[in-house]
Amino acid sequence: MSEALVAVETAGTDTSVPAVSGARQFWRRLRAQRAALVAAAVVALLVLVALAAPLLTAVEGQDPTTYHPSLIDSARGGVPIGSFGGIGPDHWLGIEPQTGRDMFARLVYGARVSLGVSLGATLVQVVLGVAMGVAAGLGNRWVDLILSRVTDLFISMPLMIMALALLAVVPDSFPRPVLVALIISLVSGWATTATMVRAQTLALKNLDYVAASRLSGWSTWRTAVRELLPGLAAPVITYAALLVPQNISAEAALSFLGVGVKPPTPSWGQMLTSADVWYQAAPQYLLLPALALFVTVFAMTVLGDGVRVALDPRAASRLRIGTGRKREARAETAVPKPESRAETAVAETAVPKKGDPA
Repeated sequence: MSEALVAVETAGTDTSVPAVSGARQFWRRLRAQRAALVAAAVVALLVLVALAAPLLTAVEGQDPTTYHPSLIDSARGGVPIGSFGGIGPDHWLGIEPQTGRDMFARLVYGARVSLGVSLGATLVQVVLGVAMGVAAGLGNRWVDLILSRVTDLFISMPLMIMALALLAVVPDSFPRPVLVALIISLVSGWATTATMVRAQTLALKNLDYVAASRLSGWSTWRTAVRELLPGLAAPVITYAALLVPQNISAEAALSFLGVGVKPPTPSWGQMLTSADVWYQAAPQYLLLPALALFVTVFAMTVLGDGVRVALDPRAASRLRIGTGRKREARAETAVPKPESRAETAVAETAVPKKGDPA
């Protein structure tokens, strides 16, 4: 019996196989999903293009606001001269009908607006939603009731109507991309985030370590920062990854309705608004921003689903393409657990060997 206890203690303190950290487990599960890796590469490329927009347009030798009236056929209503919308060495993706502005420059600068507005709105949604959700979950009954009713009020607000009302009263001197990001985040997005965080907080605050911190005299702020926020990190990151494509679509819809970013600042939704009458004469004017929006939203959605599965391995992926379930299962079983080594040691010492006295 003493030999068995020694074997268990030795197996429990063996450090020959180090425990896999949470970050390594997350990366291993994410790497097992090929579709998520491809989506992450696409998103990284889009962000790089948006950041390097001035450099890319300088290499092309164009800018997004200069008119080129000599490159359009005014007799045909402003159709670009040349094949495929005027594509050439000076204009890599052609020119815009009726104005002659460079399409490549407007696309890459439009990526800055669309991605910047969506990421800024997501940041505001997460910060405000986490603050309201944690306050409602940790507060008393009246605090929870008031904050929950305020959250329900903002959830029921229609985005488009509130956007029209706010844009009508805000002066034109206020930066329009910042205004659009605030409208998207404050009208609808933060409320759903707060509802999710409140539900998670109510579930976490009943756990032993959170209850012990509150009983020991910790303040609500210290309990939230030290005990609750680490447990909320996984669902909040997952939800934020899924909010980005929704915000991109919302910005495009606002710009398409004419209440978003104003010309001459380029935006993908604004380009779609101007292209609705040119889909026959100059189809690339409609297809290019539509394709950019589709690729961005689809890549963000696939990446968000991959992050959700990597953070919660019990959750099944909603996208069956390239999830690599067999690779993920092999990765999970590659490192033996310390408990299994201890149980093996106990089993080996408990079974008498041949020739040992009974």
